Amino acid sequence: MSDGRKLLEEMNDRSREVFRRVVEGYLLTGSPVGSRSLTRDMSEKISAATVRNVMQDLEFMGLLDSPHVSAGRIPTQSGLRMFVDGLLEVGDLQTADRELMDSSMSSNAQDVAGVLDRIGQTLSGVTQGASLVLAPKHEAPIKHIEFVGLGHDRALVVLVFADGHVENRIFTPPPGQTPSSMREAANFLNALVEGKTLSEVQTVIAGHIQDRRQEIDQLAHAMVESGLAVWAGEGEEPERLIVRGRSNLLNAGGDEADLERIRTLFDDLERKRDIANFLELADEGEGVRIFIGSENKLFSLSGSSLVVSPYMNADRKIVGAVGVIGPTRLNYGRIVPIVNYTAQLVGKLIADRS
Repeated sequence: MSDGRKLLEEMNDRSREVFRRVVEGYLLTGSPVGSRSLTRDMSEKISAATVRNVMQDLEFMGLLDSPHVSAGRIPTQSGLRMFVDGLLEVGDLQTADRELMDSSMSSNAQDVAGVLDRIGQTLSGVTQGASLVLAPKHEAPIKHIEFVGLGHDRALVVLVFADGHVENRIFTPPPGQTPSSMREAANFLNALVEGKTLSEVQTVIAGHIQDRRQEIDQLAHAMVESGLAVWAGEGEEPERLIVRGRSNLLNAGGDEADLERIRTLFDDLERKRDIANFLELADEGEGVRIFIGSENKLFSLSGSSLVVSPYMNADRKIVGAVGVIGPTRLNYGRIVPIVNYTAQLVGKLIADRS
């Protein structure tokens, strides 16, 4: 049992109700909740002074905070975590939300990336937050690989898949590459990769390079390793992470420091530095997970919350994730079922397209 749940069970009914009503009021309005407003809603008739005493106890426990000189209270990050873990009531997916998300699947886009972009836009609009969609890697068998030099510090790898899909990726090759070393590297790869996916290629080539280290020119060997680093994830292709709805957060108000933290967050996302971390957040089993404030390094600067769910391919393997970023006072009870349903839609899309 988590510390938060244990603490919640140790509270008496009055403290638990005051805590719940303060958090629910804050999530609804974004404003501190005062003792007088609580006395009107409590299930038992108690004075404002009694409510204030309970709120002071909850503040001492680190669950509530007094912003500025306000007489009201707001939940701390620890308080929100305890509420989400122990008191949050997740509602059913609303019909209107379901219909909007379903409509995003009827996009005319032929490629998966186009449909995922439409889903991200719709998810952002429905939740009024910023949406994140981590698209899966293309895992069809490879038919052919080719390297093309673009200059002394840039090269292109062309991947032709058995299903007709073609990907071009630019990367930085090791120093000293020549057209002949690139051809040698491509010939070496093509003798091994046909019929294998990128994931399988990485394993096979690592073994072959070890076994045949003396048989391949040193420069071509470096070329292979550099190219594989691009495919394996160190230089993720930009289109994998789709971010939509940035303006929803920037227009949500808050002081300049808050807005600057949000800008920093999106600058990081747009540079794609944290794609692996984003998937790692969701890659610990099925279901929706909620991260509040600084609970994860990906969004610790933003003062925001992330609701994220992984999705799976036809083989029940986690291949990507969808999520919503918003202020910590998100309507979690509504957002959770939306994210969960969207993850199911994307999983079905990926399974059908494969």
